[in-house]
Amino acid sequence: MTATPPVRRELLVDTPHGEGRLVVDAAASPVATVVLSHGAGNGVESRDLEALAACLPHQGVSVVRFEQPWRRAGRKVATAPPTLDAALLVAVPALRESGDLVGPLVVGGRSAGARSAARCADALGAQACLLLSFPLHPPGKPEKSRLPELAGLAGLGVPALVVQGERDAMGRPEEFPDDVELVVVPGADHGLKVAARAPLSQDDALDLVVESTLEWIVREAVGNAAS
Repeated sequence: MTATPPVRRELLVDTPHGEGRLVVDAAASPVATVVLSHGAGNGVESRDLEALAACLPHQGVSVVRFEQPWRRAGRKVATAPPTLDAALLVAVPALRESGDLVGPLVVGGRSAGARSAARCADALGAQACLLLSFPLHPPGKPEKSRLPELAGLAGLGVPALVVQGERDAMGRPEEFPDDVELVVVPGADHGLKVAARAPLSQDDALDLVVESTLEWIVREAVGNAAS
């Protein structure tokens, strides 16, 4: 008997800062839905977001990638952080209204999208928060820490997972507090691209991201929602 393949569709959303786009990769019988925003230098085609969208729906987790209005409009530079939050706070309710948000909500993203997810998780009623390549500080400026955004999640009781490259110039794994749940991708940079001499291949690195994320979602989102 052949398993039902995931279904992909797109939804356009009017936000206070222009039109956004939701790319939905829906599981056949979803147990949770992950909504992911992209970073400030790339879009929903980022290698980690694509890997999650390709793999998680086969495991019962729908993946929705949110393309911010600035990116959809063809701009090369992201708009200010408050505009990212405002758009995300409209996009997720629109997803609920469409019927594409099934099961517990995990909100997340990569880099700037991770920061936005951390700031908006409570307002969106998220069960958990997935932070890919969290930019703990600007490159070379550790004194400008964004740690309070992570601490805010802990204070609200929202479980968070940080997936961080070993060579991330915007926050190496050892810079994070011990109480942060962290998956380290060996040899990877901020884009989760691994060096040629890294201890694992690029495909293996993305497999690590997917498998770690899936285990965490089942434990923290699906399991906690059922308890």
